[in-house]
Amino acid sequence: MISFLMTFYRMVRAVARGGKDPEFQVLLTLMVITLLSGTFFYAGVEGLRLLDAFYFSVITLSTVGYGDFTPQTDFGKLFTIIYIFTGIGLLVAFAGKIFHYIQLNKMELKEERKQKKPKI
Repeated sequence: MISFLMTFYRMVRAVARGGKDPEFQVLLTLMVITLLSGTFFYAGVEGLRLLDAFYFSVITLSTVGYGDFTPQTDFGKLFTIIYIFTGIGLLVAFAGKIFHYIQLNKMELKEERKQKKPKI
């Protein structure tokens, strides 16, 4: 549990730090728009409840794909194909940015410890 909390804390710090970067802000905005568009599309066209539509959008973009929901209409299937190709690329770019800031925080902490260490 402690390991999870430490990882979560690092991720929150990375996202907070990334919030100042314009490229990160654009990726975050695009991720939110992508998830919302998928959610509203699946709710409207496929008739899923909003929570189920959001859940389906997330598991589709994360490539988990449990199989409990699938598009039933031809239009839904075509949308899903486009949604997957555009959304996965966006998700990878966003996750890469978060990883970059996590690594940056680790490097800075290491440098701070190195500077505090007394020289012999």
